[in-house]
Amino acid sequence: MDTQKLRKEIGQMMVFGFKGDHPANISKEMEELIVNHHVGGIILFGRNIGTPEEILTLTTKLQKLAKESGHEKPLLICIDQENGVVRRLGEGTTVFPGAMLLGATRNPENAYVTGVATGKELKALGINWNLAPIVDVNNNPENPVIGVRSFGENPDMVAQFGKASMKGMQEAGIITALKHFPGHGDTNVDSHLALPTIKHSMERLEEVELVPFRACIEEGADVVMTSHVYFPAIEEREGVPATLSHGVITGLLREKLGYDGVITTDCMEMNAIADTVGTANGAVEAVKAGVDLVMISHMPNLQHDAIEAIVQAVEGGGLDEQRVHESAQRINKLKDRYLSWDDLDLDQISVPELVGCEEHRKEALDIIAQGITIVENNGNTLPLSSTSDHRVLVVYPENTYLTMAEDKRYSSHALGQVVQEIHPEAELGLLKEDPEVLSRILEKGKSFDTIIVGTISASGSKWQQSFIQDLTQLGKKLVVVAMRSPYDSMHLPKLDAYVCSYEFTTPALRVAAQAIYGKKQVTGKLPVTIRNK
Repeated sequence: MDTQKLRKEIGQMMVFGFKGDHPANISKEMEELIVNHHVGGIILFGRNIGTPEEILTLTTKLQKLAKESGHEKPLLICIDQENGVVRRLGEGTTVFPGAMLLGATRNPENAYVTGVATGKELKALGINWNLAPIVDVNNNPENPVIGVRSFGENPDMVAQFGKASMKGMQEAGIITALKHFPGHGDTNVDSHLALPTIKHSMERLEEVELVPFRACIEEGADVVMTSHVYFPAIEEREGVPATLSHGVITGLLREKLGYDGVITTDCMEMNAIADTVGTANGAVEAVKAGVDLVMISHMPNLQHDAIEAIVQAVEGGGLDEQRVHESAQRINKLKDRYLSWDDLDLDQISVPELVGCEEHRKEALDIIAQGITIVENNGNTLPLSSTSDHRVLVVYPENTYLTMAEDKRYSSHALGQVVQEIHPEAELGLLKEDPEVLSRILEKGKSFDTIIVGTISASGSKWQQSFIQDLTQLGKKLVVVAMRSPYDSMHLPKLDAYVCSYEFTTPALRVAAQAIYGKKQVTGKLPVTIRNK
């Protein structure tokens, strides 16, 4: 056994994240892992993201360090840029629509265009791998982790949009990742917090969950990401998530679906793994099951533990060395297809003008207008008048995050701002789960003609539901903007108008406000079913 070769191959199987003291800096721990352990994959989070110049500075530093350390091929540098509610890039980059907003356009070409433009901006910043598209079929209104991150509830539609998005990013030279195999759409538990179970039969999985994965694999998927979800129809051992299941990874994905590309885990620090088998032991079990890349996003001690656990498993005979070689070969093949030291300029930091360019911004706004959905407009409530004698109150809650995948940096406060761009006399109020605050706003609402309410996943928020019920008693025109979950109206009383923006990005809310005031035509159609109340 060539221990040095083995350790290098295992290092290439790792995808690690880090916390630097500045967005453009690498942590000392990460430097050591790249230099001494040959770690070949990096995941970036909001904590690593600054200006476009800072992002490119960081990615260039990372690649330079890898090259100087003798890495044969460039690092995989990945990010969760799904767009919509899960996005990492910030100022100076284009805000593109997320999956469900794209699904609401009913035109897969929009997913392709968005994929190309997103890919170009990522590549321009030195990021070569996007952890997207999500091809989970969101057929459970109570899903706390997927929801609007999915293109919709119809498997064939999700397949079409998933393929288009994947092809667009690949066209831009970006490695893609289908997630979360074999499906995370029909869960009511967030795997960041606990282990979800999907009890469907294999026949049902074939008809729904597997449809988009199969379609995208046939079109040339680069990477498939596993889900930390337990599927008893496939895995006999109770409570074993897909990530650690030989039956799911090798039996289903490799053998039945014929996939021979790279497989990555989701983060192994998520509670569904960390609180059950443990992160380091989970890494060994995942490799045994057939995965190629092990993702550990945060803690350096767990990253070191995972490397050593895999090395010891091979040396102790618990893990076949050939299993590691197979993964190394797949990773090399993927890198050869997309990455080359010759394509990287490691001596000059110059962000291309296409990042955040006007063309991309206009493309995004045009697609958003095709997706924003006016679900209800009773009594021709819309469009609203923007004259000074029409008194409008705009109220909305502070951010609430359903899943740890979402970036805490982005604010929902844009709704009031974008309404005031059209109707400067509109007054604003911030909703909080505080009886005194809500009581004051209810009292204030009595003197207005129309109240615009922004909701953030009110379907899971009793206080938002109760507050809107109280508003209806005022006898005012009531316009609700579902700023994330379109399912909110299932839990609300009859409304005068109901508009879905699917995300609280400023561009999406701006287009929604323009639609409410008749300044822009929107043509979106719900990509999910909202059951009658």
